[in-house]
Amino acid sequence: MSEIGEDRLGAAGDDVYAALMAAHDGLSLEESTRLNARLVLLLMNEVSDTKRIKAAIGAAKKLTT
Repeated sequence: MSEIGEDRLGAAGDDVYAALMAAHDGLSLEESTRLNARLVLLLMNEVSDTKRIKAAIGAAKKLTT
């Protein structure tokens, strides 16, 4: 199992980041926040591993405080 935060996308990460930024183009702050929330929920469903999701939440919180 890979570590939380480990780069698993490699060179494709730039394309994914660009797609994420493009998805936010033209959105208000509120719309952008809703998009992020929906995306997080969809990705959590795709991961479907509660332990890894909680670890990712913890890692994200450490990076923002």
